Amino acid sequence: MLWKKARRSDNVVDARDDSGGGGGRRIGGGRLSLGAVAVVVVIGLLSGQDPLQILGNLAGQMGQTSSVSPPQGRAPASNDEQAEFVRAVLGDTEDTWRTVFQQAGKQYQDPKLVLFRGGVNSACGFASSATGPFYCPGDRQVYLDLEFFREMEQRFAAAGDFAQAYVIAHEVGHHVQTLLGISARINSARQRGEPMEGDNGLLVRQELQADCLAGIWAFHAQQRLNWLESGDIEEALNAANAIGDDRLQQQSRGRVVPDSFTHGTSAQRVRWFKMGFEGGQIGKCDTFKVAQL
Repeated sequence: MLWKKARRSDNVVDARDDSGGGGGRRIGGGRLSLGAVAVVVVIGLLSGQDPLQILGNLAGQMGQTSSVSPPQGRAPASNDEQAEFVRAVLGDTEDTWRTVFQQAGKQYQDPKLVLFRGGVNSACGFASSATGPFYCPGDRQVYLDLEFFREMEQRFAAAGDFAQAYVIAHEVGHHVQTLLGISARINSARQRGEPMEGDNGLLVRQELQADCLAGIWAFHAQQRLNWLESGDIEEALNAANAIGDDRLQQQSRGRVVPDSFTHGTSAQRVRWFKMGFEGGQIGKCDTFKVAQL
């Protein structure tokens, strides 16, 4: 991947020297302690719901007068190769989605991407690096500990710069869903008691759509920059395959439990990324209308 061709984003915040601590989250004048955050996380995991989305939605509903203590951060150093890579990928997602939104008569709002180390405060509460990369709808920011890329290589055998780019593009896909009102509709469905988890649940459909949106970015980036090298697409597909619910459950539990799926199977994640990449048409990414994922 010839990533140095891409424009660098100015929306990457380097908070690696500021993160790693705890703290709480103030919502509407009250304090959501780490204990309360932990309760929400446990409830989410037991119910199959995404804890970060629960916290983010709570922040969105109650956070008009809220205050949070996020890491201050700064611009990454220009000689930091990993940070430069992130800036390049994020910059190209900005270029892609600005164009796609403009063609649809809409305006794209760039998200921030926060680099952290160990743990970080966000509008969705405190998250450790074990959470992995995530998007918080409460503050519309992507959070990334670069150590995750090492884990991808060592634990999931998903190496390569385009595999890493896919991860960033997937999280930006969640930001696109927020801007399009999709995340709000899912939250409303959650409040009505509609099923979230499971192999046909709304959470899986939301995650697979983010994979498809990542594929759309990959298509347009290639059209614009011609930066893919031999094996790059295979890297992204391998990463999508490595982090499917079925594969992760088989590795951790020794069995697959479809009723607790939240992200989709390996085959589904690969299929929907390819769906977006083949033509780059956002209309192909409506995972909520198809009967067969």
